[in-house]
Amino acid sequence: MSEQANRKKFLYVNRRAPYGTIYALESLEVVLIGAAFEQDVSLAFIDDGVYQLVAGQDTAGVGMKNFSKTYRALGDYEVRKLYVERESLAERGLTVEDLMPITYEDEDDDYAEKPSIHLTDRSEMARLIAEQDVILSF
Repeated sequence: MSEQANRKKFLYVNRRAPYGTIYALESLEVVLIGAAFEQDVSLAFIDDGVYQLVAGQDTAGVGMKNFSKTYRALGDYEVRKLYVERESLAERGLTVEDLMPITYEDEDDDYAEKPSIHLTDRSEMARLIAEQDVILSF
């Protein structure tokens, strides 16, 4: 069995808006730490968590540092699976076009740039959650 197959699967579930609380930033920091230790890391964006990936965030009015650009660096840490719940987007009047383009370079495909964001419906999200070894909710 390969080392990849032996790694536990960690899913970080993001349910809160990016600003106003520390949850979104804390989640991102924990994801980066886990990835640095070569965990099999995935992120799920549900409910108001979908706002974390919205393009063009401006935090000047809330007095918090804009950390949204850090999501674009996730591919460098081999974090390539960002699952966004389609219904959560729709309930908030958003589409995938409203989200930041988050990609990674696939070394197995001549470093082609590929999308990290995967839209899922609620039933698919439930299946993904059930398949994980460790789930951390923020």
